[in-house]
Amino acid sequence: MASSIKDVPEVTELDKPAQQSFVDFYRSLDPAPKGTVRLFERDANQKRYYSFHGDDAHYIAQNIYKTTTVIKYWGGNSAASRLPTTLLSNSVAESFIHDALLSKQLRIEIWRLTKNTANWTLAHKASPGNLQGVEDFLLLNSSASAAPVVMAVKWKVSGDKKTVGVAFADAGVKEIGVSEFLDNELYSNLESLLIQLGVKECLIQGDESGKDYEAIKIRGVLDRCDVVSTDCKKSDFTTKNIEQDLNRLLEGEISVAARREFELKNAMEASSCLIKYLSLLSDETNFKHFKLHQHDLSQYMRLDAAALDALNLMPGAQDGSNKTMNLYGLLNVCKTSQGSRLLAQWLKQPLLNVDTIKQRQDLVHMFFRDTELRQTLQESQLKNIPDLHRLAKRFQRGIANLQDVVRIYQMIIRLPAVTQILEANEPDTQEMSELMQQIFTLPLKEHYQTLRSLEEMVESTIDLEAVADHEFIINADIDPVLKDLQGKLEQCKQQMSVEHSRVGGRLNLDTEKKLKLEKHSTFGNCFRVSRTEASVLRNKPGYIEYATQKAGTYFTTAKLKDINTQWTDLCSEYERHQKGLVKQIIDTVGKLVYFHSTYCPMLESLGALTAKLDVIISFAHVSMMAPTPYVRPKVYPRGESDVVLVEARHPCLETQNNVQFIPNDVKLIRDASEFVIITGPNMGGKSTYIRQIGVIALMAQIGCFVPCTEATLCIFDSILARVGAGDSQLKGVSTFMAEMLETSAILKTATKNSLIIVDELGRGTSTYDGFGLAWSISEYIATEIRAFCLFATHFHELTELSATVPHVQNLNVAVHVDESESNGSGRRDITLLYKVDEGVCDQSFGIHVAELARFPDSVITMAKRKASELEYNTDVNDRIVDDEEEAGNNCIKKMIMEIQETGGNVDELDDAELLNRVKIIKKKYQDVMDTNQYLVRLAGGV
Repeated sequence: MASSIKDVPEVTELDKPAQQSFVDFYRSLDPAPKGTVRLFERDANQKRYYSFHGDDAHYIAQNIYKTTTVIKYWGGNSAASRLPTTLLSNSVAESFIHDALLSKQLRIEIWRLTKNTANWTLAHKASPGNLQGVEDFLLLNSSASAAPVVMAVKWKVSGDKKTVGVAFADAGVKEIGVSEFLDNELYSNLESLLIQLGVKECLIQGDESGKDYEAIKIRGVLDRCDVVSTDCKKSDFTTKNIEQDLNRLLEGEISVAARREFELKNAMEASSCLIKYLSLLSDETNFKHFKLHQHDLSQYMRLDAAALDALNLMPGAQDGSNKTMNLYGLLNVCKTSQGSRLLAQWLKQPLLNVDTIKQRQDLVHMFFRDTELRQTLQESQLKNIPDLHRLAKRFQRGIANLQDVVRIYQMIIRLPAVTQILEANEPDTQEMSELMQQIFTLPLKEHYQTLRSLEEMVESTIDLEAVADHEFIINADIDPVLKDLQGKLEQCKQQMSVEHSRVGGRLNLDTEKKLKLEKHSTFGNCFRVSRTEASVLRNKPGYIEYATQKAGTYFTTAKLKDINTQWTDLCSEYERHQKGLVKQIIDTVGKLVYFHSTYCPMLESLGALTAKLDVIISFAHVSMMAPTPYVRPKVYPRGESDVVLVEARHPCLETQNNVQFIPNDVKLIRDASEFVIITGPNMGGKSTYIRQIGVIALMAQIGCFVPCTEATLCIFDSILARVGAGDSQLKGVSTFMAEMLETSAILKTATKNSLIIVDELGRGTSTYDGFGLAWSISEYIATEIRAFCLFATHFHELTELSATVPHVQNLNVAVHVDESESNGSGRRDITLLYKVDEGVCDQSFGIHVAELARFPDSVITMAKRKASELEYNTDVNDRIVDDEEEAGNNCIKKMIMEIQETGGNVDELDDAELLNRVKIIKKKYQDVMDTNQYLVRLAGGV
């Protein structure tokens, strides 16, 4: 986000005493926690703006305005005593807060002046995992792709056993999740859980000494997953009061001590920290309204941060404005906010249960084959359903208004139409018809029957005709005073209509097309003419011009001005009188939405239902509208079947402009081609080939159709990736160390039911070390783990692995080489075919890629010469090494035989006699030993 100098608020500068008073207050504050920005809300000329001070002022100047010229200095006469200050207008500040919390992972504190005491107090506080303090006036959550989740982690180490307990919650949903599990030294299970839940912020025990090795490793995991870590006190992780606290929060009368979740000691300690951080006990509306559930880590596919990046699942900074560069953007044609959030959740939680996957596929199939059904629901119904999750939270917190009530009503009256459209569908089989009824039709009918009383109440108490004019008022028929006020308002409307006709006649303007009677947000009821028609007002008395804007010129007359004043007064009186009635209606709606004495999240339940319908339809839409329609994959349980994809494509790349994607077949067959090594030229498509297989496997396990013409897959319990070569220098991690850490995680966590994707392992070190590691890692995966693995490499020697391991298969990306010379330059004409064939490619064509990148001819020529020299020298050295090794070994054999044949039993000789005999024989062969390089190396020579 960037701003400009013109966005600096035009405010009257504080006088010196006021500046100094604020500076003294600011310097008295405790330092802000690391990663926290403080804003101070101010008003001038009835306009709100915000001030930033100290380091925050410099941050805003550099990151928002991109210049330090906007910095002001308050208080003090010397440079050391002055306080740097930067101002932001209200709109820019709100955009900054939105970006800071959702993208920059900063914490926010908003301070406000208390009117009566003129003291600054902390009004709002928010962090990436807890937006409660700011979401209502910034409407943050409605634009978020996923609900913010905050997690607390407590770990315990006993020998080699690491036990991790977690508690997590979306701060806006009255539900706490817990989990406890054993983990390895890399905390791979914790990393997988962070990905599954989409955690934004993690609470961990502070380590002031910086010597807690486990804390350092966990911070590294959080860093890889882009999760903000928040240090909490050791005393926050305690079970001292957790039973009492949970009993106050959880619904029902059964004590939490009787539940199995309470036996998870580490998770309960984490729950204690989470409850304190979210201040759940300070809000009485939370009491007896929370649910507690245990999250089973093993019910979803495991994904780590490397796989998330390798498969491009979620939007990244590199995607720019192109939404289809990531899988979330490609599949997200959802029409509701709750649908978009559920899609993000499903992408991070691929299913392992075949029956559940097939159920989703059945639902997608019904919408896939019926375009009219799909489009009718998307454009006519789902498009107009509000964010029910957000509405539910507004009623929970008691801040709902009449507009929220009307939005619920508008959603309720759509339910019969949605149900009718679904019932009009003609499924292929009776089983599919029953499935549609079970998942969507019957639940929608039940929700509608429950909410019909709310529909009737709204129709009898709210003026729905006024809603068309964006006015949300009580129906006057239910109260005599309101009825009287409404009559007076109608009289005002008639008087304005008479004045409208009179002015139209005087100005000779058509009151339907050219002279408009409108309600302006600033001027109230007034007239508007287009700017081209505004000349009719010139030199004519009796007309009061307000302003000329893009829409036209606004003006009034003395008569209309008086009527507008009466109208405004009557509206204010109407608003004052209906306030009590509005509260009664909202309270009644709240009881209907959460009926009886127990917490029953009707809106959230309905929101979850519409979200699922939205995502299923989105899958069907994308599957049908792809350049080549997707197909339904056949999915088999873990350990069964092979992976056979016919004409597989990468779903994101095939949608890009000016891309004609070349499909390829994939065959991962047990005991035949479990481990596939792909070689070929740079830019030939190796990386795309292996990544698209991972993407297709994930799409199949979320229930979506896949970009193939035929597809058969087995269930994978995890997708593990080692792709790319990115440094993390600010974190002290080199390219090579980063790939070793990722590879180590693969070797420790992969099972025979995993899918492993490795792209160019070993490039971050010397060729010999890199090849040695690539070989040993490949052999371990192929022989010990026996998982399906795709290994793209430039180490052509690695293909020899297939000679010793029968289920290793070699593939290569095809390239056409024209050896004819072009203009006498000697350059080969190389065409990349992007087809994958069986066999080995023994060249990388790296210099050819440099030619495509338009390197200078002198550089290309030098590269070719050096490559030829290196290739020749390597061949010669290899032959020398082979010859000298053989001669050296023969020499050693002769020496040993002579030592043994020089009389006497060697075993009976003492050390001195044996050493003397060796010296005599060694002297005889000294010339050979001094000249044979193999023997020199064995002896420790250079």
